[in-house]
Formats: sequence, C-alpha cells, structure tokens
Amino acid sequence: MPYFTAKGDKGYSIIGGKKFPKDNIYFEILGNLDEFNSLLGFVKNFLKDKKLKAEILEIQNDFFIIQANVAWLFYPNFKKPELGKERIEKIEKKIKDIEKKKPAPSHFVIPGSNLESGIFDYLRTKVRNLERQMVKFYKKRRFNEDILVYLNRLSSYFYALARLKSKKDVKPWY
Repeated sequence: MPYFTAKGDKGYSIIGGKKFPKDNIYFEILGNLDEFNSLLGFVKNFLKDKKLKAEILEIQNDFFIIQANVAWLFYPNFKKPELGKERIEKIEKKIKDIEKKKPAPSHFVIPGSNLESGIFDYLRTKVRNLERQMVKFYKKRRFNEDILVYLNRLSSYFYALARLKSKKDVKPWY
C-alpha cells in the first residue's frame, strides 16, 4: 500500500465504493481511536516496567479491534474481530490487584505527582473523552456494547495505575 494516494485531497474519502466527507463522525471516531493508540505507543517509551509495557501493547491490540468494529459499519460483509468480556474481566482483575496494594483514595487527587502517575492520569482523561464520543456514536450506530464497558474500565485502570505509581497523592486545597 503506498504512503499516499492523493484521492482524499478534496476533503472526501472513498470507503467501500462510497464517497464520504472527511468530517463524517466515522472518521472523527476512527481518528481519535488511532490518536489514542499512538499515544499509548508513545507512552510505552517512558515506562521502565516490562510487564506494564506488555499490558500497554495488549491494550493497543484491543484498540485495533475497536477500530475494526467501527470500520465494520462501512463493510458489513467483513467478519469483524470481537472484543470479548474476557478483556473486560482481565482489566477488572488488574484494578482489583492494584486496589489490594494501594486502596482507592476517598478524596479528589491533584493529577501528576510524578512522571508515571501524570502519564496515567493523562491517559485516563483521554480515554474518558473517547468513551463519551463512543457513547454519542453508539446512539447513532449500534455496535458491540462491550466496547463501551471496556473503555469505562480502561479509564478506571489508568486511574488505579496513576494512584499506584504516585509516591504521594495530593488533595486539592479547597
């Protein structure tokens, strides 16, 4: 596949033989999913923990499945990969494991007490934003509901990781 085709120079893309404007919500969703996946790839380079890097790689693969589910709406004859409940359960287990090491705070926390906690706090906010966009999209075009649950749990996982990596969580001063 070439790096460019010049077919989208006029603000349209052709998908499945149909012409769509590039500001179509499908492209916005696919672009935001791709952006988050790229952010995960960037973040991996700041992590020292090899196990955590492997977990991020798994999440990146999950995002390809999510993107395939959105793209499937263009190609309904294509057999889409499924993001199953086992992925949600795996993340829930990781959150519970973190909670055993460091219980969730009972108050608001100022994000980013150090580099790693700041990274995970940022990922949490980005995935929450994606979740809101996907909920809005889901109202227009139904897809696997487990994707919404997955995104919700993923933000909780990043919050738990941020608290775990934080040396000392700081409460707001109000």
